[in-house]
Amino acid sequence: MKYRSLLILSAACIIITTGCSENKTKEVDKTKMAEVDTMPFEVDAERFGDLQVLRYQVKGFDELSIQQKQLAYYLYEAAMCGRDIIYDQKYKYNLTIRKTIDAIYSSYTGNKSSEDWKKFELYAKRIWFSNGIHHHYSNMKMMPDFTQEYFNDLIKNCDAKQLPLEGKDIETLITTLRPILFDEKMDAKIVDQSAGIDNIKASANNFYEGLSQKEVEGYYAKLADKGNKTPIMYGLNSKLVKENGKIVEKTWKVGGMYSAAIEKIVFWLEKASGVAENAEQKLSLDNLIKFYKSGDLKDFDEYSIAWVKDVNSRLDVVNGFIEVYGDAIGKRGSFESVVSMKDMEATKTIAAIAKEAQWFEDNSPIANEHKKKEVKGITAKVITVIAEAGDAAPSTPIGINLPNSNWIREQHGSKSVSLGNIVESYNVVGAKSPQLKEFAYDDAVVERAKNHGALAGNLHTDMHEVIGHASGKINEGISTPDVTLKNYANCLEEARADLVALYFIYDKKLIDIGVMPSLEVGMAEYDNYILNGLIMQLTRIKLGDHLEEAHMRNRQLVASWAFEKGKKDNVIEMVKKDGKTYVKVNNYEKLRTIFGELLKEIQRIKSEGDYKSATALVEGYGVKVDKTLHQEILDRFEKLNVAPYKGFIQPKLVPVMDGDKITDVKIEYPKDFSEQMLEYGKKYSFLPVIN
Repeated sequence: MKYRSLLILSAACIIITTGCSENKTKEVDKTKMAEVDTMPFEVDAERFGDLQVLRYQVKGFDELSIQQKQLAYYLYEAAMCGRDIIYDQKYKYNLTIRKTIDAIYSSYTGNKSSEDWKKFELYAKRIWFSNGIHHHYSNMKMMPDFTQEYFNDLIKNCDAKQLPLEGKDIETLITTLRPILFDEKMDAKIVDQSAGIDNIKASANNFYEGLSQKEVEGYYAKLADKGNKTPIMYGLNSKLVKENGKIVEKTWKVGGMYSAAIEKIVFWLEKASGVAENAEQKLSLDNLIKFYKSGDLKDFDEYSIAWVKDVNSRLDVVNGFIEVYGDAIGKRGSFESVVSMKDMEATKTIAAIAKEAQWFEDNSPIANEHKKKEVKGITAKVITVIAEAGDAAPSTPIGINLPNSNWIREQHGSKSVSLGNIVESYNVVGAKSPQLKEFAYDDAVVERAKNHGALAGNLHTDMHEVIGHASGKINEGISTPDVTLKNYANCLEEARADLVALYFIYDKKLIDIGVMPSLEVGMAEYDNYILNGLIMQLTRIKLGDHLEEAHMRNRQLVASWAFEKGKKDNVIEMVKKDGKTYVKVNNYEKLRTIFGELLKEIQRIKSEGDYKSATALVEGYGVKVDKTLHQEILDRFEKLNVAPYKGFIQPKLVPVMDGDKITDVKIEYPKDFSEQMLEYGKKYSFLPVIN
């Protein structure tokens, strides 16, 4: 489970407290690939459209041993080798499109100073940023601003040898791609979780083919063993299709679907296993390799258990088919990888929260019958990200809690991480943002955000991941949330984790354990969350659209429900001032009580598998948007000239070789987003395109 950055007050409009701008790195070359050692590290890279591309620094990498650096390099290569997979998972024509875009960008011989070329450049960068033609956050297809005629010109005037023809001629390629790119109605939404429709048929992702939602649910209902206390996450690593009237699973494994890429992943994981830091880490990597070779989800469970138990390694990796947000019914995992190392000093705060996990569970406002009697094996740390790939890049989470399997979490524990250097980069650009001044209700809110916003945001993320996703239990006899709550499962899981964080961030317990100085921190987070849930996140969708993304639905659900339930006591107020709309929290104590009431209800829904109540809650509070308010917010936001979405160029690990032996690994910090995307396309392109 991943936590996406709010990027409002807590992580984007605050005074920087990390001192990142004072750090220096050594120059590696003279081709925009590293910093001059006399210059501060530059977080900003470039801006295009509604996207801002940043960079993050990997502090402490040079302190690693040569064995650890080798391990990091092998895990880095394993991560990058899965890049093709996420493109294909998101849409079956994405690889054809991306390879066509790469060929044009690299070899077009026409006028590259024209307005049409600039429009093409923007479109290309959007596709690279979103890993396909659908927007990474709104799920909607991104339409080109250039004409179909210009598209023909682009293809006909580039190097045909670089085009993904594979048995086709150029005219056939053009004929294939034109409706895909230019027909707004064709495969318009990658994930459609609207109520009252066939969510699988309406979604353009490449997880299903020729099947209805009813057929898919019926297929997995036959596989489910309700009495099994260690249920397999059926569907996590396969595509489900209908062939000759029969339903067939195409498993993602060596020898199966995506084999060419997975073989490369396994090659590098086997090298990583050979330089593992300890026996526990080696077992984890070996079990992951076994899973990739077999495709057996029982092997994935064994890997997950071993991964949870590996708590002493400095380096760590997430690699595999993990998050299910890309599937409208929450079954299939998107490929992602995060290579990281533990931040020893920063981990002390998050570890203090993890240590008190049982106290938080015992003192949660949820019903006693839904509480865990024993919270097991929670490991929490702050990590320094070394590299990200797949569904984690370029747009990245700021917190991760895994594994997703409920029974493994209950019996063996979980790992919660906060991505420290990612948040640090967000804070650097956030300190420059004008959003706080424009949208905060008054100077008191601004001052709280400046003084406590960074800590509030970090604590919210820590508690969301550490105790939020680890809280509560499912009643015996109730199937997994993806089965019982279907298209609402992801939204409600994120809402539950957010509410745990919100409830306890205004608790004196955090002062007692020494992780925050006063309840002012909790007040800053309440200001931030309500503002974001009711107003600010509307900058991320087009006028007239409803909310689709699980995190966005969750935030509006929580904020809107709290606003409505607190109306009688004027807990939250919508205020008009100088013709502009603001939100104002009037009673923080009562707001905390309301958060607790909603947490109790959402845990009940999850524990009992109450789909009817889930539907009413999400559709009633988390989906619809007030059009008049939305227009106002968009108008105000446009004047600020701020990109609502941010992502990252990845650092590059470069081995220093002595013959066949790696004697060192250097880290470089690319500055050019397009160069990195083209380099990835050449080096890590393993899968064939769809004919």
